[in-house]
Amino acid sequence: MSNRIATIAKLGSALVLASMTLTACDSGTGGSGGGSRTSVHAVGSSTVYPFAKLVAENFARSNADSRSPLIESTGTGNGIELFCSGVGPNTPDMVNASRRMKESEFDTCAANGVDEVVEIQVGLDGIAFASAKGGIMLNLTPEAVYKALAANPYGKPQTAKTWKDVDPALPAEPILVYGPPSTSGTRDALKELILEVGCKADPAMKALKDTDEDKYKQICTEVRSDGAYVDQGEQDNLVVQKIAGNPKAVGIFGYSYLEENLDKVQDLPMNGVPATYENIASFKYPGARPLYVYVKKAHMRAIPGLGAFLQEWAKSWVKDGPLTKIGMVAMPADVMAASAAKVTELPVLTKADLAAK
Repeated sequence: MSNRIATIAKLGSALVLASMTLTACDSGTGGSGGGSRTSVHAVGSSTVYPFAKLVAENFARSNADSRSPLIESTGTGNGIELFCSGVGPNTPDMVNASRRMKESEFDTCAANGVDEVVEIQVGLDGIAFASAKGGIMLNLTPEAVYKALAANPYGKPQTAKTWKDVDPALPAEPILVYGPPSTSGTRDALKELILEVGCKADPAMKALKDTDEDKYKQICTEVRSDGAYVDQGEQDNLVVQKIAGNPKAVGIFGYSYLEENLDKVQDLPMNGVPATYENIASFKYPGARPLYVYVKKAHMRAIPGLGAFLQEWAKSWVKDGPLTKIGMVAMPADVMAASAAKVTELPVLTKADLAAK
């Protein structure tokens, strides 16, 4: 979004929202006239995209009088940036996220007038490591992945060329990994759940976090840029295509893409644990992670169908529901109940909430 639009959103969000709300009241149709949008607009995670798209399709079938929601795959980071740019019909109502909102992003939202955000967990997913069916087989660990992908493993120059260089038990095949870009929530989860865990296997790195967190983050999460790791953009299907065509390549993407393409690719276990529905649901798999949607409470009355769309999410995320049939892992019963309550009650997220987890 341009600086001009961002500035307008920041300085005039209250006025724009008032206009939206008045339009909703005047039209009698929840905001369908006077230039206000007549459909829900969501941006964000490529991992959550297929799930959000299915929910939107089911919503359209169940609500013939409503326009189908517009779902865009922008990546989690870019999606949150758009979401937090302001309030009004020119900004998204929702952002889908494959990781939790950061405190810095929350601050940006608040600074731009997006001061009533509702956080709803919608399911679970896993960061899967895979290769072509019948291709290279690796029994990975967070430590091996860190040594293979870090720009400066444990603060030293990156010299590993083959998987055997990082672990003698692995094959002497070149390290070639296709994965998510820096704007992706999958990349953030890769850093937190795998790379940092591998990095902290060195006690010196664990101690560094307490003394110099910036240096710790740089050493533990910066990915090498010499061609061994290839940023494949926000389209996880492209990663599947790349590794399916190269038996020596490894891909990183959401579990749903692994499950959907098991005729082409195979799972590479982490700590001996395969990425399966059961292992992700129990968090036995090290790469298990929650998935979220964030909603502007200020848009609930102004954008027609937004509340009903959230209700469609709640109907869809149940175990054995439509989302689990395409690869989402259902939440534990207590978390699911809490999420369903949020859809109805719309509690506002606070910075303390983010800091608490």
